[in-house]
Amino acid sequence: MEVYLVGGAVRDALLGIAGGDRDWVVVGQTPQAMRDRGFRAVGRDFPVFLHPQTQEEYALARTERKSGRGHRGFVVDADPSVTLEQDLARRDFTINAIARRPDGTLVDPFGGVADIEARVLRHVGPAFAEDPLRVLRAARFMARFAPLGFRVADETMALMRAMAESGELAELVPERVWQELVRALASKAPSAFLRTLRECGALAVVLPEVDALYGVPQRAEFHPEVDTGVHVELVCDMAAELAPGDDVVGFAALVHDLGKARTPAHVLPRHLGHEHAGLKPLGELCERLKVPVAHRRLAEVACREHLNVHRLAELRDDTVHDLLARCDGFRQPGRIAQLALVCEADKRGRTGHRDDAYPQGPELLRLLEAAAAVRAGDVLAALPEGRTLEGPALGAALRKARIAAIHEARTL
Repeated sequence: MEVYLVGGAVRDALLGIAGGDRDWVVVGQTPQAMRDRGFRAVGRDFPVFLHPQTQEEYALARTERKSGRGHRGFVVDADPSVTLEQDLARRDFTINAIARRPDGTLVDPFGGVADIEARVLRHVGPAFAEDPLRVLRAARFMARFAPLGFRVADETMALMRAMAESGELAELVPERVWQELVRALASKAPSAFLRTLRECGALAVVLPEVDALYGVPQRAEFHPEVDTGVHVELVCDMAAELAPGDDVVGFAALVHDLGKARTPAHVLPRHLGHEHAGLKPLGELCERLKVPVAHRRLAEVACREHLNVHRLAELRDDTVHDLLARCDGFRQPGRIAQLALVCEADKRGRTGHRDDAYPQGPELLRLLEAAAAVRAGDVLAALPEGRTLEGPALGAALRKARIAAIHEARTL
């Protein structure tokens, strides 16, 4: 078979970074010929096969022709006459349109190697505009590669801007938008994802609740960066640093301040009650993108409680207990650990404050541990002989005992 290594594996090797899965292109073969060699077909929309030993993906060289709106509107041709160069021409960016022969030499018809050296993300050709999902892919690649010095080529940004203006981004299915978003949030620089989408006008289409934060002022004594959108960028990057690869924490960091976009103009730059005001736009975003439950629950908790965690030292013992209970922390202590990370990212995601200490995080976990150590069985065991409690009465007694444990832990 005429086989070439393609895509991310080639690109990442040239960048000197660890790559993930390896993808292969097969030229001059038919689906039946692949099956005859023991490959197992897995592609639904075009011919993709798994190698019988390595289980790596081998795709027949193919071309694509636009047949409708959205990222699904394509007709695929995987005829054996399709050349490697034709297959590479349908790809999104030049840095992804490089193939490697078995002898190690490269096939680079669109200058991808030069763009890697220049740190430029550039589209391969005009067919880029046929798939609106590629706008999000560009932003997601920037979330990964901006720390390496990459920028979007001017002509690519102009094309992305035209695509956003065309209205085709509205055709994207929620699952694909969510997939690109979480991959960006798990990258090193989620801020680059937001900035790229905003620069081309796509952020207002796919994440209008986040786009609305830009230009909203905050009090400079607490937020030297002033602009709420810039603050969210800093918080997302700090979350990526504190919890690398954790897109659950990353999503909560992204949406924790959505309520600030709803502050009446005459109140600005103060944001009284923005925590609760953010729950409605958060719910709308989650419904639209079909956000998974784990992401949504932490996001709701972070939106509602982040100011309470910031002022943890000022809260009464019973207020601390009730905060933990509202977050379901006694059943899901991991959620409190994630909340602490989001709150730390919020506090340190401000201009000039990235190196600040955040003692509230470990203190919140310490108080949770003290309270959670008290069980219903402990309360019942402490009752006088012959007495028992159940239902709401047991719940009230357990709450009281846990508040006492929090108080004792704070006096140590």
